[in-house]
Amino acid sequence: MPPSVIRPLRFVGRLLAATAAAVGLVAFFLALTIATDGAGSGFAAWSVTVGVAVVAALWRGRRRSWRGRLVPFLPVLVAAALTLSVCVPTVPTTRRHPPALAFVTTEHWRLTTGSRVAVYHYPATGNSPRHRAPLVYLNGGPVRGISVLDHRFLQRLAGQGHDVYAYEQAGGGRSDLLPMDQYSITRSVRDLGAFVGKLGKGRVDVLGFSSGASVLTRALADPATAAQLRRAVIAEPGPMDGPTARISGQKGLPSARGIAPALTGPRSTHTPRYAVAFGLMRLGLLSPENKLVGQAEGDNAFTAADLGSDTASAYCAQDAHRIPVEDTAGNFSFSAAASLRVQQTIKDSPSIAPQLRHSRTPAMLMIAECSSQVRQWATTILANDPAIQRTQYLPGVGHHMWNGLDDNDQRAAAVITAFLRDKPAPLPDYPTRADTPAFLRDHK
Repeated sequence: MPPSVIRPLRFVGRLLAATAAAVGLVAFFLALTIATDGAGSGFAAWSVTVGVAVVAALWRGRRRSWRGRLVPFLPVLVAAALTLSVCVPTVPTTRRHPPALAFVTTEHWRLTTGSRVAVYHYPATGNSPRHRAPLVYLNGGPVRGISVLDHRFLQRLAGQGHDVYAYEQAGGGRSDLLPMDQYSITRSVRDLGAFVGKLGKGRVDVLGFSSGASVLTRALADPATAAQLRRAVIAEPGPMDGPTARISGQKGLPSARGIAPALTGPRSTHTPRYAVAFGLMRLGLLSPENKLVGQAEGDNAFTAADLGSDTASAYCAQDAHRIPVEDTAGNFSFSAAASLRVQQTIKDSPSIAPQLRHSRTPAMLMIAECSSQVRQWATTILANDPAIQRTQYLPGVGHHMWNGLDDNDQRAAAVITAFLRDKPAPLPDYPTRADTPAFLRDHK
């Protein structure tokens, strides 16, 4: 074979070998990161990886000329630079809370549980009769700030005569962080009871949305907390316990996931450090309390664009190209690690069905036509809570039922207000318990 062919082939071979060596070192680093749970912000894994790589490079070049001895170090330098980018923070490592909102005062309440939560109050306004019981809102997340879109909906409810209170659950939004091992669904229920007690206005109505509806459902199964609740609105609930979380059932009509344009804006997952950390946490290979990225740093890094596909899944397919901006960059807050921790405690919890069957708090279930939630999460609650008085199936909306599109906010508010005031329902009571088998069979 002529030299003009041999030389390029040798170069390609060496390049492939160097690339394989660099990839192998990166893989070794990731394996060590998983094994050490990210100890020392990843530097423990990085030090071992670089040390092993340097020793291997010295051994490979031991019989070469001084120039030849440098060649094995090229993949080491590349791998060292790539893996070092996983170890160096690019955002502050102490929590930076969102700035205050211009349209509502943020208060901070210290609860008897030890949680310090951000509280928002919308006094009743408008010409509608004043409702006698305060309305407390539990947002979804699980550990997430209340979006501007939700704040607008709360203002609408206040305009219909409801005295509305909302608080961001511990670790979310402007609320203080908890030690990672203190996040749990049980703590969330205890915080709800403590919040109502500190409010000091007697029994309250509660609107729980998504994971907030899961907290509310478990509160109804807890006699001490349930005694503080006058009425409960369970809107698009997540799983209520471990057995429910393991159900892999059907969902509603198609959502906008996969067809909506990608959200614009910065993504933490475009940075190697956070792409690795959040990716490994989501795969269950790093624990939520890992030492690679601390809770505060992770909260500071996570952006709305990181939730793009999840946001799209909350809207109907026909709304894919007009999904509203749910939040501002300054107000957005989401704790991926704490949320995973809470979700895991739900998966690990035993069935609450026996306790829920003793519930006596009047409740209403809200289900969206294009819901991305597993239908059995809602129908299991319906089957086991004898105090559910009506179910309202909202056509033409996805998981985020009040979303500023068309008359969706008006319809959702009408359903909620009618139930809280014990007025006739705007929609048929559907599905009832008797309707459930056909509802699931027909993929409604």
